[in-house]
Amino acid sequence: MKLSLFLVLSAAVAVPSALAFAPSSSRITYHASRTIPSDAAIAGCVPSGARTPLAMSANGESVEEAIPSIDLSNYELLGRPARPGRPLKVAIAGGGVGGLTTALCMLKRGFDVTVYEKTAAFARFGGPIQFASNALSVIKEIDEVLFERVMEKFTFTGTRACGIKDGLRADGSFRMTGDSLDYLWNPEAPADWFVKFPLKQCADLFGLPYTGVIDRPDLQEILIDECKKIKPDFIQNGNAVNGYVSKGKGNGVTVNLEDGITAEADVLVGSDGIWSAVRAQMYNEEIKKSSADKKRKQGCTYSGYTVFAGETVLKTEDYYETGYKVYIGPQRYFVTSDVGDGRIQWYAFFALPPGTKRAPSGWGGTEREVQADPEENLVDYIKSLHEGWSDEVMTVLDATPPESVEQRDLYDRAPELLRSWADGNVVLTGDAVHPMMPNLGQGGCQAIEDAFVLTETLEACKSTDTLEGALQDFYRKRIARVTIVQFLSRLASDLIINAFDTPWSPHDDLGKTWKSYLTFFWKPILQYAIFPGQFAYLYSYHPTGSMGDLPAALEAKWKKQHEDGAEAAFERVSEDGQSIAAPSFFKIAEQPETVMAAKRN
Repeated sequence: MKLSLFLVLSAAVAVPSALAFAPSSSRITYHASRTIPSDAAIAGCVPSGARTPLAMSANGESVEEAIPSIDLSNYELLGRPARPGRPLKVAIAGGGVGGLTTALCMLKRGFDVTVYEKTAAFARFGGPIQFASNALSVIKEIDEVLFERVMEKFTFTGTRACGIKDGLRADGSFRMTGDSLDYLWNPEAPADWFVKFPLKQCADLFGLPYTGVIDRPDLQEILIDECKKIKPDFIQNGNAVNGYVSKGKGNGVTVNLEDGITAEADVLVGSDGIWSAVRAQMYNEEIKKSSADKKRKQGCTYSGYTVFAGETVLKTEDYYETGYKVYIGPQRYFVTSDVGDGRIQWYAFFALPPGTKRAPSGWGGTEREVQADPEENLVDYIKSLHEGWSDEVMTVLDATPPESVEQRDLYDRAPELLRSWADGNVVLTGDAVHPMMPNLGQGGCQAIEDAFVLTETLEACKSTDTLEGALQDFYRKRIARVTIVQFLSRLASDLIINAFDTPWSPHDDLGKTWKSYLTFFWKPILQYAIFPGQFAYLYSYHPTGSMGDLPAALEAKWKKQHEDGAEAAFERVSEDGQSIAAPSFFKIAEQPETVMAAKRN
């Protein structure tokens, strides 16, 4: 009996080894009288018709018995360089940053990928996008060449002072001061800075490159170029995905396109943004349908905030010493960031009802709409909402061409804890399923993490019948981290708008509300506990591991380039004025007089 058991176990081990050298047929066609789970077949079960003398009869004699047969005629093997089968065929809805990164990551792993993008052609529209250290680690792990090309266009912000400034007390000179509590007993001590973010320290903790920005058009061009090196016709422009039919386990998905034709794929990835057509079908929503009060739109909730944005070329006293600054005050906050080439991009957040529309919204590559009131000076309007604020805010606004100002109501979604991101052979990623408030700059970063994790999960699939389960595994792998990042992003806005105010000081009357006292007492907790913990968590996902001395070397190389580019821009503006505010917002080749003219063209 012991010998027979030993022989059974030996045969179970030997069969997978034998099957490893079987012909590289991509389809399994073992017809049988009884179906067994396909995972067992992939693990090395014996084909239909094979026989073995190892079964025991009732009287202890060995007899031959047919092995239960396998019916996998509807499933196909998915190949890898060292594994038989064909490439996994993936359709991606949306050619934004998330969709293109997913495409490149999958193409690098040998998948057959096609991206369906609604715009007829890519144009150089859209402002800078922030990449935190965690996203840079993922990019480097996806492809070294991609990482090197991104670094060539990158502007580091996390290497310099970043943090929260007092929007009322900052003295207007853009001075670099400490953020200690000295001002409590010393009325001469400056209280410009409230707290500073430990971006550099947290990146150094994990040995990662520092947070920074890259112009969205530059990033898209790099991603498209790298994808075309692998598959020249990987993208189809002007033909968006507007629906799908998931055909069941192992049978793929039919992708319905805007022009009425269909395409077949093993997996459809919905990466088509916050107003996703793929998500609308999966969750039974209507695209962009709003409630009467505009507080809900296609399943998304109005955050309570609208944001204005603009860019200017301006040399401030702290230009080379600061990355980005958040000026806080009553019921609003104002953010400025160095985005390279002498440019400062700013955002003004206000707690206003949805639909309080005054400025055009041309963000994200969409076509710029006509301004609600063409005669209104939008810079003057935003200044009026910051009456009594620091001259630092007014200096940035005064240098901004009114034609460049844009506006967007901010919507986000609650985490999908009770609904999967996957439906059969279809899955959602990025803003299509977890849009985020922009305060932590993690929207694009989390879409890039999605791309990497999804590709790794699908790469492990050996047969098409395992794809549905793999997409559910992807959801389970990502939901906890994305939920936490969504919470932190939303919390940052809610605290600043609803719980923060001008901090209390014993030397003036600028902060005397209960919120002012609360803000004052938050200072040490934020500085020494919350912000270090927050950024350490964000950067804790870094598939490359520590990069050693590389981050410092990249910073040293960038510094000289950054200064040269900025000084050239400052000289140009001193001679020609601020007629052109933001090269990243328009087609560079045309060099029109204003951003609005560029958007119209």
